[in-house]
Amino acid sequence: MSDTPASPPPDIDLPPVPDLELTVILTHSPGGQEHVFALVSRSGQLVESTLPDPAAAIAAVGRFGERIFFPEPGPPKLCTQQYGGPQVAVVTGTFNGRPVNSRFSLTDGCEIARWRALSPLLGGVAGSTGAI
Repeated sequence: MSDTPASPPPDIDLPPVPDLELTVILTHSPGGQEHVFALVSRSGQLVESTLPDPAAAIAAVGRFGERIFFPEPGPPKLCTQQYGGPQVAVVTGTFNGRPVNSRFSLTDGCEIARWRALSPLLGGVAGSTGAI
């Protein structure tokens, strides 16, 4: 048995590593203390980060960032009416040169799914899988 990690099959397209310059402002409750995190990546190289796991954050943003930061118009979504907590995160900066100004919360099932997809960037939530 080999100890080397398996490479993805050649027919799976992985998203390119994005150029990022993101700031995350996280609050755990309304009026609570703000926690500020930075993530900067250029040409696939980490430039700056104050996140606990910048590699996971870059991978999550590379995989989900395009459709979360810049959603395509479509029919309204049906979201479960569940409450995940009072946390709010605001992400600003740039993603591949495009301006980002996104707000995340845990107010319903759709918002919880968005948060979980970017949990390495925003902070984990109970039961987080990173899938949306």
